[in-house]
Amino acid sequence: MAYAGAQGILHLLQSVRMTTFLHIAVVLSPFLALPLTGWLASRGAASARLLALIPAALTAYFGYAYLMLLSAGPFTVTSTWARELNLSLSFYFDGLSTLFALLIAGIGTLIVLYAARYLDKGRGKFFVALFAFMGSMLGLVLSDNVIGLFVFWELTGFTSFLLIGFDHERPAARAAAIQALIVTGGGGLALLAAAVLLTQATGTASLALMVQGGSLAGDPRYVGIVLLLLLAAFTKSAQFPFHFWLPNAMEAPTPVSAYLHSATMVKAGVYLIARMTPIAGGSTMWTGTILVFAALTMVIGAVRAVTETDLKRVLAYSTIGALGILVLLFGIGTTQAAAAGLVYLIAHACYKGSLFLVAGSLEHETGTRDVASLGGLRRAMPITTVAAVLAAASMAGIPLFFGFIAKESFYETVSAVNTAGGLLMTLAVIASVCLGTAGFVAGIAPFHGEPNPTRGAHETSPAMWIGPLLLACAGVVLGIVPMLAAGPVSLATGAVTGAASAVTLELWHGFTPTLLLSVVTLAGSLLLFVQRGRLWRLRWPAALHSERLYSGTLSGIDGIGRRIAPALQSASLRSYVLTVLVTALTLAAIALVANGVLPTPRRWTPIVFHEAMLVLIVVAAAIAAALAQSNMAAVLSLGTVGYGVAVLYALLGAPDLAMTQFAVETLTVVIFVLVFYRLRGFADLSSRMVKLRDAAVALCAGALVTTLVLFVGASGTTSRLAEYFAEAAPRLAHGLNVVNVILVDFRGFDTLGEATVLVTVAVGVRALLLIGRERRP
Repeated sequence: MAYAGAQGILHLLQSVRMTTFLHIAVVLSPFLALPLTGWLASRGAASARLLALIPAALTAYFGYAYLMLLSAGPFTVTSTWARELNLSLSFYFDGLSTLFALLIAGIGTLIVLYAARYLDKGRGKFFVALFAFMGSMLGLVLSDNVIGLFVFWELTGFTSFLLIGFDHERPAARAAAIQALIVTGGGGLALLAAAVLLTQATGTASLALMVQGGSLAGDPRYVGIVLLLLLAAFTKSAQFPFHFWLPNAMEAPTPVSAYLHSATMVKAGVYLIARMTPIAGGSTMWTGTILVFAALTMVIGAVRAVTETDLKRVLAYSTIGALGILVLLFGIGTTQAAAAGLVYLIAHACYKGSLFLVAGSLEHETGTRDVASLGGLRRAMPITTVAAVLAAASMAGIPLFFGFIAKESFYETVSAVNTAGGLLMTLAVIASVCLGTAGFVAGIAPFHGEPNPTRGAHETSPAMWIGPLLLACAGVVLGIVPMLAAGPVSLATGAVTGAASAVTLELWHGFTPTLLLSVVTLAGSLLLFVQRGRLWRLRWPAALHSERLYSGTLSGIDGIGRRIAPALQSASLRSYVLTVLVTALTLAAIALVANGVLPTPRRWTPIVFHEAMLVLIVVAAAIAAALAQSNMAAVLSLGTVGYGVAVLYALLGAPDLAMTQFAVETLTVVIFVLVFYRLRGFADLSSRMVKLRDAAVALCAGALVTTLVLFVGASGTTSRLAEYFAEAAPRLAHGLNVVNVILVDFRGFDTLGEATVLVTVAVGVRALLLIGRERRP
């Protein structure tokens, strides 16, 4: 009966059809809700908790999308933006993107509930940044357009910068936010370059179509694509040597750390590798590079985690180790490896999110995150203790927990790797032992031992323990009934490998070598946990701090800037103009001479006497303006140049341009006279050599422009737009004056923009004059 009812609900949901607009609106709902978010959050904790309804509704929506996948397979919703540029707002729903979206929305719901109670001030701006980040992550994992993927990728970096630096009054928070932005932003630029190369290589910007096209291993751009993609993924997912920014990002509030480092931002690089595996994977370059860097990251992160005493840094370094494992698994690229990576992804999101929230609760109640000074809190915080112990057990890979299944899958995958399999397995066991120890340190050490009666800690409010408890219990439920995760993992595995895959998850595989490794791992974790005091006295060698590379690079850039900035930023307008002009002249002249661009003139117009005399007058007036010794002489000479050009327009059959030029010149001369009247007279401030240099540059510029104009006008070039404007002006714009029609109709927004600029400048000049008048004694 119950089964029949469930089937009925399933068919009902599958029968629901949403329009493209509704799909896009729902996915972008975190952005659309930002005004409401800021207003509600600023009204207090109770109002802020209502915001959890938004990610909860998104979780239900992605559950609906999962049912759609089961019935109809992957689907895309697209709203075209600029078809000629391959730009569209396109979201692709398959097993991989939907699984990530479920984690983002589901864990986001618990984070919102937790943060509403955790924060005491600044809730409004915090929740605006948090929901903007949530929307960016959803757009990233769901985007089908590779350019759209880059846009959302950068949005996650910018919004995480706001979240990490939330407590911006502390220098450490500001430095950590800037560091994360620089490192991940640099990877974002690499992703943009990779997106351009991918579009060129495949002829499409759609990731779904790229996957259908298969591997690009034979393309000449393949090496560049791989290096750029891996650089983007490594910076975002904190792989060696870019892993240093993640522990420093612990300056963020705990809800941010829990969200960014358990299920969202740091998993973006993992998602990118998983998504690009069918496109760029399968080669020795792809797999070998990932194996080397991921193995180093896995071991470095895990080992450093057991030497830290700050709870959030323990969890941060253990996250680095887990990210190394995830990148390694998806880099291998086989069906078994992809399934193991997805299982590990889900398990890690559950136990790491729970432990981060527990660390926040401990700091909230005790005022410290130093695990060496915490202990005996099990009686004061019983519910938090249960959540912490369950999460720690899953992280350590104890049987009956989903973390155990994840670790078994990890070991089975590594054992199947032929190249350096023994070394890789050794590193995997070392990393797992250290990660298990880190889980015990974060989840058991604060609650173990004798209580400290001077702390006065007590259990947190339900809003703060419901999240970690639910995530920890999810690890238990999935560990006991792992087939609950088999369906989503199967769909996601098929999306990663490009072929349908049926994944079977079981708690018990019998007495196997993998089980023996799990026993050894658990024993090693317990042994290190008992000896944690000695581990805390260890210090990571300063020579191995990869952050020195970042600091050295910034110092080098600053040093170069200090040396060349005085020369480049001399605060002399004449120097800037000279530099730009000489550079432009040199490049243009080299291009013209080297490529033979200038054609042989085919149409020379005869020179009429009165036109020649007018040109000579214009030239003489220009020379007179340059040699003028007074303001008035210079203004009158420039006016002569302008009026001469206007007469030329009239003689050559452009009376409208002539009238415009007459009006402009008259206004210009009047303004110059009024302005120059208040300025001091000309003075000889340049040496003879400077004057000769400037004269030579001016002559070269004039010669180049004259040459270009003469050859372009006399070479008989055709314009594709001339006939269109001549034909369309009377038909579409109902005007016979083509120039006026172009300015007012065809380029109306251009003209409006120019007019707006002029008005803005006028307002600014007027404001400056008023300010000067007020300051004048």
